[in-house]
Amino acid sequence: AALAVLMTTAAISGSPHLLSPTEAVQGFGSAGMITVGLLFVVAAGLTRTGAVSLLANPLLGQASGLRSAQWRMLTPVAGLSAFLNNTPIVALFLPVVDDLARRLQIPASKLYLPLSYAAILGGTCTLIGTSTNLIVNDLLAQRPGDSGLALFDLAWVGVPATLIGLTYLLAASAWLLPDRSDALAERLDPRRYTVELEVVRDGPLVTRSIEAAGLRHLPGLFLVEIERDGHIIPAVGPDEVLQGGDRLVFAGVLESVVDLHKMRGLQPASEAVEALDEPRHERCLVEAVVAEACPLVGRSIRAGRFRERYQAAVIAVARGGRALTGKLGDIVLRPGDTLLLETHPSFIERQRDARDFYLVSGVEDSAPPQHDKAWVALPILAVMVLLASTPWVSMLNAALLAAIALIATRCMDLREALANVDWNVLLVIGAAIGIGEAMDNSGAARVIGEQVMALTAGQPLLTLFAIYLLTSLATEMITNNAAAVLIFPVAMAAAESLGVSPMPFVIAIMIAASAAFATPIGYQTNLMVYGPGGYRFGDYVRFGLPLNIIVMAIALLIIPRVWPL
Repeated sequence: AALAVLMTTAAISGSPHLLSPTEAVQGFGSAGMITVGLLFVVAAGLTRTGAVSLLANPLLGQASGLRSAQWRMLTPVAGLSAFLNNTPIVALFLPVVDDLARRLQIPASKLYLPLSYAAILGGTCTLIGTSTNLIVNDLLAQRPGDSGLALFDLAWVGVPATLIGLTYLLAASAWLLPDRSDALAERLDPRRYTVELEVVRDGPLVTRSIEAAGLRHLPGLFLVEIERDGHIIPAVGPDEVLQGGDRLVFAGVLESVVDLHKMRGLQPASEAVEALDEPRHERCLVEAVVAEACPLVGRSIRAGRFRERYQAAVIAVARGGRALTGKLGDIVLRPGDTLLLETHPSFIERQRDARDFYLVSGVEDSAPPQHDKAWVALPILAVMVLLASTPWVSMLNAALLAAIALIATRCMDLREALANVDWNVLLVIGAAIGIGEAMDNSGAARVIGEQVMALTAGQPLLTLFAIYLLTSLATEMITNNAAAVLIFPVAMAAAESLGVSPMPFVIAIMIAASAAFATPIGYQTNLMVYGPGGYRFGDYVRFGLPLNIIVMAIALLIIPRVWPL
């Protein structure tokens, strides 16, 4: 809206120098914005193949308490966020927090906010850690005589800030974060599905105990029994060792059933799933409520030949919150039963207006991961980082090659790649670049820069502090990308007036625009954990403001020594 107002004002006033149409839209074609979009695709490919879980699960499965859970969660989150966009990283770890909290019987509110903060801290370590870094670097590279930063230049500040920041999170979370133990319980779906899964023969769960496999105390889920070679084990202890071909029967809520569905080493016990025509990675989960008019009412799932009739496999059944007994295929359908189906997305359109089901709805983000592709996706990420760290391949080029490789190796298809791009973020970035251009053209940036100079008495160190503080305050009130783009021309004007290198100011903007911990609206990941953690605005101020100050102190101490003013 702000960009549209500026364009209209320039046209009506007859002042095209304020913001021409070309300048207004040039941000939408900037290398930085395109790189951000490609990195969304790369992150989605790694998530889609389960590669991220493959790296993190060995650490998380050994947690034994609050401190242990935090350390084992925050370390991989910060490390992954240095090379992947932190938004999908946090999204991936949200159910992991549920699992840890329930399994260790600790408040999830002690984990969610540290999760967000660790992702933000990790993003300050490299040029590709956050979209803000890429956008500011692209603005820098457009200036005559500046070539931009290398991949690991920010590590001088980011690595110390991350290490000290993680130490703060571990030390202060126990007494600064609230105990909102009921936040998860309020969100759990009251429906209880009965689901059967089979341990994959020669899979990663064989010879592991229930406890070690992470199948005990799952959030909202209970392991009812194990069927092994025709024998039922009804009371499953945590030390029970899994064997290939074991049939596991769970009862629990939809969210956890979906997580089980994605777990490496488990597969649906129903043979109907394997008999479906479409490749498994092209399927999704769908909820359907059986109607009285359904011709299979009064017949079992197997006898009614559900798969042949609907081209869908029943993987779980919910009936009045009760756990159902017997094999899934032997359950006799009744009106009102809620079925969880694995099928092609076209099932929703085919059955939406049919009389067989009262309600048909897709389950978000439920496509089974392609675990066999994880070892393809990880080398692609490694090669991307390696290429981007050389002086011969740009970050845009490396990200483009990685995205193409993930699609070419069928780690994901083009439709999935486009669906996982956060277009809202790209829209904000493109518009913010146009507004920043208007500030520069109109002289507003120079006026603000001169005011900053006057307040700091022309002292470079004080000016650096003022630019950092201004960026930090703007980030907490709007968004990190918009704040960075708006402050950039102000910082360049101040550096030019002082006659010093602009590089220290550029680094300060990158760090300050990322280190947004004091409000839920300052950074997207902060907002993502707001509801699940049951937080209030004051929780962010109490826990995040000290971290803002810590990171600012580290940045202002290191920046002038690495990039002299």
